[in-house]
Amino acid sequence: MKSNQKLAILFWIRKSKANKYGMAPIYARVTINGEEENISISKNALPDTWNVKEKKVAASVPDAKAINLKIALVENDLNRHFILLQSQYDVVTPIMLKNSYLGKAVNDKGSDSKANQSNRINTLLGAFSEFITHFELMVKIKMRSHETLKHWRTTKSKVSEFINLKLGLTDLDLTDLRASFAPQFYKFLTLEVEEPLSEITAKMHVKKSKQIAEYCVTNEWMDKNPLKGFKCGGGEKEVLPLEMADVYAIHQKQIDVERLAEVRDAFIFQCFTGYAFQDIYGLTPENIILVGSNGERWLSKERGKTGVSEMVPILPIVEDLITKYANHPYCIKNNCIIPINSNAKYNAYLKELAVICGVNQKLNTHLARHTFADMMLNNGVPLEDVSKMLGHKSIRTTIRYCRVKKFRISTNVAKVKSILFTETGQLKQVS
Repeated sequence: MKSNQKLAILFWIRKSKANKYGMAPIYARVTINGEEENISISKNALPDTWNVKEKKVAASVPDAKAINLKIALVENDLNRHFILLQSQYDVVTPIMLKNSYLGKAVNDKGSDSKANQSNRINTLLGAFSEFITHFELMVKIKMRSHETLKHWRTTKSKVSEFINLKLGLTDLDLTDLRASFAPQFYKFLTLEVEEPLSEITAKMHVKKSKQIAEYCVTNEWMDKNPLKGFKCGGGEKEVLPLEMADVYAIHQKQIDVERLAEVRDAFIFQCFTGYAFQDIYGLTPENIILVGSNGERWLSKERGKTGVSEMVPILPIVEDLITKYANHPYCIKNNCIIPINSNAKYNAYLKELAVICGVNQKLNTHLARHTFADMMLNNGVPLEDVSKMLGHKSIRTTIRYCRVKKFRISTNVAKVKSILFTETGQLKQVS
């Protein structure tokens, strides 16, 4: 299905909702066939700094780059969602576009409408199906990864098995979902199935079930999330990043097999950007921005997993790879920066790469991300900056990525030592 509708996007600042500091929220107004909806972009600015003609804030504003980048990203995402909806529906309305962009059920028109009641999801597996359908659309426009989609389908299968074998039902009404579901589901996965899962894997499935319950609350299919209190933390496996000697060996290795050479380059690209597989898979030349008065080139993209912006300066080794593949047939055809395989093939080829490069550690896509974090932290980049570059929602997540080396500890303590003690080891008098 393909409609001939046209989308208009207008960014504006809502002065009437300014806070006590005078900061007003910025909205995107989407208009289709004369109908419109407003969407908050979660950014604020002073009305006096808003450029009405260019629909962005003045460059003199301290956060101008971040705000204007957000505006550009929102516009790009709304256009992609619109194109995708056009391929799925004969008629696309502004509310459908808004819901799709916000991750809600496409045809949800609000709790008071008859249409919403007819489209209301009443069961847990029904909610899973609705979420996965929307996730599939996101995969098509490269905003989510196919590998993560597979994880969601697996979780749905596990939940279905639990409901069937333990509860004796084909599905579970949302009105019957209780807090006890989470611990019972966890116990089922770790102790009661024919092939028990590890603690980490089981908690991952419970965590995704919690997300579906929250998705139901967002769509007003439930009043509250009964699974919210279940803690899914703990039991996380420590990932040891690569040593720089291993990174160097991988980068310098002469590889004559084209597919392995391209996988090596993609892995090195990850090591020096911190981007996850799904994010480099979706990188386009449009994700390269110029920052500062000297026009420094950066990569900027909303992370597929969290929706948080990742902004990373392009290091020389990454710039070389971008140049190398600028005219690659795959990159030209798919408007991408790096030629990259599916996640499954990529990880399989990384195993081969480890062998031919003499690296004893098991290589996978996520190891490169950990290696980037380790590299940045141990070369003096503040934790807050590393967190921003990785696109983490919380700095606590970044802490789990970082392993402080003894050399860095020694260097930092040496600075303190020189301040507090004399060369003979006597405590200095503090003024």
